[in-house]
Amino acid sequence: MFDKLADIKTKFEEVESRLSDGAVISDREAYSALMKEHKRLLPIVEKYNEYEKYSAQQAEAKELLDTEKDRELRELAEAEYLEAKEKLETISDELKILLLPRDENDDKNVIVEIRAGAGGDEAALFAGSLYRMYTMYADTHGFKHEVLNLSETGLGGIKEISFEISGDGAFAKLKFESGVHRVQRVPETESGGRIHTSTVTVAVLPEAEETEVNIDPSDLQIDTYRSGGAGGQHVNKTESAIRITHIPTGIVVECQDERSQYKNKDRAMKILYSRILEQEREKQMGEIAAERRSQVGTGDRSERIRTYNFPQGRVTDHRIGLSLYKIDAIMNGDLDEIITSLITADQARKLAEAE
Repeated sequence: MFDKLADIKTKFEEVESRLSDGAVISDREAYSALMKEHKRLLPIVEKYNEYEKYSAQQAEAKELLDTEKDRELRELAEAEYLEAKEKLETISDELKILLLPRDENDDKNVIVEIRAGAGGDEAALFAGSLYRMYTMYADTHGFKHEVLNLSETGLGGIKEISFEISGDGAFAKLKFESGVHRVQRVPETESGGRIHTSTVTVAVLPEAEETEVNIDPSDLQIDTYRSGGAGGQHVNKTESAIRITHIPTGIVVECQDERSQYKNKDRAMKILYSRILEQEREKQMGEIAAERRSQVGTGDRSERIRTYNFPQGRVTDHRIGLSLYKIDAIMNGDLDEIITSLITADQARKLAEAE
């Protein structure tokens, strides 16, 4: 591990040197790539420097223990030695996590797609609740969010919504949210007080850059139509809604949330790029299906990952067996404990595989 860390430190120093090169600074693409690499390596190098600091402290204290005769000085040396030993053990564990294979999409923005599943109007109402939950989480962490497409129901629920959450590390935080979310509660539409079970599907896609996905314009079928649904004076008056079909993959994207046909097309293409990238990613993962099944979150949209039980005030994540009795806080965007637990479980799995 330490040979690898030494190599990383050397590489980091090379990157820092190149970042001060005038030719690199004037090349926006090269400079941006180096900055990303610098950002990726910095926490590893800082932690490695910390390790070297305590390693030197431990060696110095050990030398004093071996040579010093004065009792008080030996006691001080022993205290320093034990402190350094404890710190080194902690830092070593942290370095192992930092050196784990990193998801190349972790720093990306995400496109979240929420669709009402089984349960009719109640599922659509809960889809709206999940959208609110994720946007409140985004606000808490300084992420920005923007609706890309929205299809509402007459009762104020959401049939389907696509929205972007942008910010440093958005995908790393939200990537384990893909799957089926189940809700158990007495619906607002239910007069008899019977607990109803509904499902909502969530898909979290890393936002794709155009350079990552090659789309031939001749492979696209673009249709325009009049917007439908609730609200807005422009609805059904102009053909501003866009439907794009990517013929090779059969992926269809619709956008009707903006009055401008151009804006709807731009948003639809953003979703299309990300869906195609995700399809390619799923294909690669399918080639290592055995590993995929062992992961904390497979990304499989048919996998039931979480239950929100309102009568009991409980939220349970089935992948890691975590139950929290603070459903109101969670629905108000307090997802940190769940997300941190999922990330920790995934790291533990990767560490076990690396040993």
